[in-house]
Amino acid sequence: MQQEALVVRYARLADAAAISAITAEYARQGIMLERSGENIIENIRNFFVAEYQGEVIGCCAIAFYTLKLAEIRSLAVFNRHKMKGIGRLLVEKAETVLREEGVREVFVLTLNRDFFSRVGYSEIQKEYFPQKIWRDCTHCPKLMACDEVAMVKQL
Repeated sequence: MQQEALVVRYARLADAAAISAITAEYARQGIMLERSGENIIENIRNFFVAEYQGEVIGCCAIAFYTLKLAEIRSLAVFNRHKMKGIGRLLVEKAETVLREEGVREVFVLTLNRDFFSRVGYSEIQKEYFPQKIWRDCTHCPKLMACDEVAMVKQL
């Protein structure tokens, strides 16, 4: 893959179907919750995509909780493009935008602690983020058996 042909940018409405396809692939594997097309469209301005040769091959989103706290979520790259640094580029883009917004602390809930450790996140108790639990976790089918790890990074 030629890095100069890879673009990480804000998502557009036309990207919603590709984002849905990428996240659905991970949802089928039980790695992330599926996001409906409606939810993706509703939150499209919070998504970033990685585009290679005109094809959206990865995505992530940000969610704001307070003026200083945000989450990076829905990070996914099509399997055929994994291990090429695309996830790192998506996280870096999200972190840049969060810094510009004045966010000082970002967290993730993940099954891939190794990846997030490599990009500077540290493990923390989920209870540190009650905003996340109140907003999202109470609706999650894994609520009573959550296997995700909370990780945080100071920006």
